[in-house]
Amino acid sequence: MKKIELFFENEEGKTVKYSLDQPNEPVDPESVNAAMDEIIEQNAFETSGGNIVAKKSARIVENIIEDIELT
Repeated sequence: MKKIELFFENEEGKTVKYSLDQPNEPVDPESVNAAMDEIIEQNAFETSGGNIVAKKSARIVENIIEDIELT
């Protein structure tokens, strides 16, 4: 399963990560950038270290699970 991880900085300078499952693909960097700007502008999330004040990065993560047959 794929997810998008958005990394922000809060008022204390700490990194905050938000993950969203099943992002729309292909991922449009401009849309991600605009969404992150909107999150900051709207104070959409509050953290223990204060409001989110800056974008740090974003990435797509894919977990692949493969069962191992045991005998």
